[in-house]
Amino acid sequence: MSRAVQFDDYGGIDVLQVRDVPRPVPADGEVLVEVKAAGINPGEAMIRRGAMHDRWPASFPSGQGSDLAGVVAGLGAGVTGFDIGDEVLGFAEQRSSQAEYVTVPARQLTAKPPAVPWEVAGSLFVAGTTAYAAVRAVNLADGDVVAIAGAAGGVGSIAVQLAKRTGANVLGIAGPANDEWLTTHGAGPVNYGDGLADRLRAASPSGRVDAFLDFFGGGYVALAVDELAVSPERVDTIIDFAAVEQFGVRSAGNADASDIAVLAELADLVTTGELEIPIGGVYALDDVQAAFTELEARHTRGKLVLRP
Repeated sequence: MSRAVQFDDYGGIDVLQVRDVPRPVPADGEVLVEVKAAGINPGEAMIRRGAMHDRWPASFPSGQGSDLAGVVAGLGAGVTGFDIGDEVLGFAEQRSSQAEYVTVPARQLTAKPPAVPWEVAGSLFVAGTTAYAAVRAVNLADGDVVAIAGAAGGVGSIAVQLAKRTGANVLGIAGPANDEWLTTHGAGPVNYGDGLADRLRAASPSGRVDAFLDFFGGGYVALAVDELAVSPERVDTIIDFAAVEQFGVRSAGNADASDIAVLAELADLVTTGELEIPIGGVYALDDVQAAFTELEARHTRGKLVLRP
């Protein structure tokens, strides 16, 4: 047997349960992974609440989770390149990684570099590839000024660092508790609230904002296009889909960089010290409800992680 997070219907955090389930068996081309860490993400909370039913419907009982890192515990027929006991990181596409064991296609795994901690390896996929795709979508160049809403969150904290690597000037929109972290990572902190557009222009070396990344929602796309006059093709949101329709901005995210080569590239950057993945908290699998309670308060810096 194995244990896994499941829920039987859309609802609040209280619908999440940790249950005994049959230990999965790898099919042809699959790898059985004993999970050591699995990140949690805001999108999972939205799916659980039913807010994404039209886009990503759930079937019940539903599992949760895409991010994972662990140890190879079994190999399906035809799998090459992995051995029992190998340390790996990767992703599941069947909402199943928040569990003690999970099976995934071998093509969705890569070797975990020894220098990458379990918590980081197990929370890198969704946030990392989302940040990677969003930064790529707005075509940053040396000297550009990019503002990032939700700059201290799981996705935003990675995007800040990837945007800096392009040579852009980064303005990180977050609460004052994150000013020091943003400054340390090369971003100019700009606190959210009334008068934000004026503060962003004042903080910009050029007095303008050339690109905008929205990882928070709640009107930031309108601010970027209407108040800051950022061209829609240089605005990307991963959360405000109504604004995508209204303003014609980009919506590149995880699905646009869900590639094991991208994940391996990000892991290498962590290994070389060129990318930091802040870990805001680590929870036991049994404490999944507490983990999502913290996540959905939307004030965590970096990633929250489950350790089965």
